Amino acid sequence: MTLNKLDQAAQDAGISLRFINAHGESETISDETKRALLAVMETPTGKAPPLPPVQVFAARSKRQLTPQGSGTFSWQLQTEQGKSFSGEVQGGELLTLPPRLSQGYHLLTLRKGRQQWQTRIIIAPRRCFIPESIEQGEKLWGALVQLYTLRSDDNWGIGDFGDLAHMLEKVADYGGDFVGLNPLHALYPAQPENASPYSPTSRRWLNVLYIDVNRLEDFQRSQSAQRWWARAKTRQALEQARAAEFVDYSAVAELKLTALRFAWQRFQPRAADDASFQQFIVEGGDHLRYQAAFDGILAERSQQHPDEWGWANWPEGWRNALLPEVQQWCAQHEDEIQFWSWLQWVAQEQFAICCQISQELGMEVGLYRDLAVGVAQGSAETWQDPELYKLGASVGAPPDRLGPQGQNWSLPPLDPHVMRARGYQPFIDLLRANMRDCGALRIDHVMALLRLWWIPYGESADKGAYVAYPVHDLLAILALESQRHRCMVIGEDLGTVPKEIVSLLRNSGIFSWKVLFFEQHGDGSYRQPHEYPAQSIASASTHDLPTLAGFWGFKDLSLGHKLGLYKESVLIPLLGQRDKQKQALLDALHQMNTLPARQSKVASRVSFTPLLNRGFHRYLARTDSALLGLQPEDWLAMTSPVNVPGTVDEYPNWRRKLSVTLEEMFRGKVPGLLTAVNTGRRKR
Repeated sequence: MTLNKLDQAAQDAGISLRFINAHGESETISDETKRALLAVMETPTGKAPPLPPVQVFAARSKRQLTPQGSGTFSWQLQTEQGKSFSGEVQGGELLTLPPRLSQGYHLLTLRKGRQQWQTRIIIAPRRCFIPESIEQGEKLWGALVQLYTLRSDDNWGIGDFGDLAHMLEKVADYGGDFVGLNPLHALYPAQPENASPYSPTSRRWLNVLYIDVNRLEDFQRSQSAQRWWARAKTRQALEQARAAEFVDYSAVAELKLTALRFAWQRFQPRAADDASFQQFIVEGGDHLRYQAAFDGILAERSQQHPDEWGWANWPEGWRNALLPEVQQWCAQHEDEIQFWSWLQWVAQEQFAICCQISQELGMEVGLYRDLAVGVAQGSAETWQDPELYKLGASVGAPPDRLGPQGQNWSLPPLDPHVMRARGYQPFIDLLRANMRDCGALRIDHVMALLRLWWIPYGESADKGAYVAYPVHDLLAILALESQRHRCMVIGEDLGTVPKEIVSLLRNSGIFSWKVLFFEQHGDGSYRQPHEYPAQSIASASTHDLPTLAGFWGFKDLSLGHKLGLYKESVLIPLLGQRDKQKQALLDALHQMNTLPARQSKVASRVSFTPLLNRGFHRYLARTDSALLGLQPEDWLAMTSPVNVPGTVDEYPNWRRKLSVTLEEMFRGKVPGLLTAVNTGRRKR
């Protein structure tokens, strides 16, 4: 079938001309959407060079290239290790790379006369890193923690890296091997109410509100800081922030940034002589500098324009990091840039200490981080690199039964053509920033490695189209960085997963996610523990789903109805479906003998008791998944969710704390529950 010019251009750019909708029907993308997305992309134009900007070779693939053109080319290959190879090749003929070329990043230079072209050569392993104990069949478990929800006797109203260290110690005490975390990406300390960890300002830097101020020697030894700390007003504000049911981000930010500026004033005279800090500045380069500048400018502007959101609302001369007005501000505010850079250094140092603690405790995985699918429209990332992020589009999901209008996440997509033109360096930098100091990385919406639903800016989600990403190249680079960092990879593959990526993820050593609520057979019965694949992480729930107690008590459905998410006509069938799910779950627990025989076998007569909770945890402990992640909310039988998808202001998302402090949590029924889990995981 011959395509018209528009369809051919769209297909060449990676825009799918049609997709399978929620009803299983093929749906065609409109011409308006194709034109809008083509206008957004940086598709290659002009005469193609003899070689592409990057060539990725996976394990055992033939390492050959064919320079396009005629005549004789001379070539030189400079390896990452500093070795050099050279030779000549005719245009149109195969160029075979040197044998036994090591895994890594190499540079191939092609010359003809006065012209030269460079290609990055990437040699990658076949699979991502997997710890030897898991390869040997060990079954590990750990906690899945939204860090900001942690309460403690010492924190300042939000969970911090000090609490994380405490959590690691307690989980390790009961035999756990990891603590999984929400995205720790940088947010907006000057506008702290923008609190979603999945809409960050940068995925390469950290949220500085997680700094444990108590552990900073410069805060403890600053006389000014200690005078401020001793004031009744400060102590009262701290106690209020600590006692609040939901994280009061504004109060937390005001307390922490005040304290951190005191600490900085004491550290600043030593900054130029601190080798570790100066190395951090050098390694961070312009990316760190402009992240710090963005934070500084945002802090300055927020004092005068508290309701202003995103750099797009700044004066025109300030809407790009490289504009003269911004450069002048940077030259005049070096101390401010140093302050925000120092905060990133402190955050990174404290997180690295947590990683070290996990290793000292003998935890097999230790920490695992979460990589969000993108950054916010008005973020520091888009401000300093607008070419890479396509601001004329947003990513989301097409319409389905639960969301008839589709989803628009207000996150601008990465342009796959720009990534490729840059030798995939932005993707490599992103992985390196998130794989450091941890044993596993969870990739949110892992299907984004294959395709993303792009929506032209300003349009509704149903006006979008799928855009393809170079999945084989990205998976190869992911495997290479995973092996180098000894960091296993978990892919969030819930929902509709394209068939073409399932085997790719499995063969690449990426772990799947298996949520108890969803693991049903076609007849509605729940999968038995032995049916869970080894290359997966099992969990009862996630941050986007109800807790175990909330699920059992219909709390999520009643809350959704109250918030206007479910009309009565939708709610009634959902309640009926939940009744069937509960009965099927209870049947599964009895079948596996994780509940006493005396426990009623009729779900409608069973309330969510500690006995039932333990039955769920014992059931999950027996799954064949190599990893099991458990939420403290479920240990505590909490019913309120931390996030309600589809809401913005209707519910206090990303704010609900745990019901008790860390100190209290490990004194009640939780130790017995975790002991039962550990026993179940260790049985072989």
